[in-house]
Amino acid sequence: MATKKKSSSGAQRIKQVLIGVGVIAALVFAVQGGEYGTRDLMRQRARKRTLVSTIDSLQHVVDSLKRYKRRVETDPALQERIAREEFGMVRGSKELLYRFAEPDSATRAP
Repeated sequence: MATKKKSSSGAQRIKQVLIGVGVIAALVFAVQGGEYGTRDLMRQRARKRTLVSTIDSLQHVVDSLKRYKRRVETDPALQERIAREEFGMVRGSKELLYRFAEPDSATRAP
């Protein structure tokens, strides 16, 4: 009789351990498993922070370009500087523009 009691208590103990392991596995799956587990949510939050930072820096660039556009449209000094530097324009008949260019290879003497 003592052997039956020991074997039934051993089976009971194994059953309790298996139930405990099952509960722990269910808890781990509830926290980590599934489509949006804890790790996925952490990755998504990190990606969101990166995207927000990128958006902020791009917004800064857009704002500065808008200010520059407004200056180009309204600031005569900036318009003159651009005309001189980019397009080689001169003011009136008092200024002369000299351009130095390299001769073409076909016109060079051998």
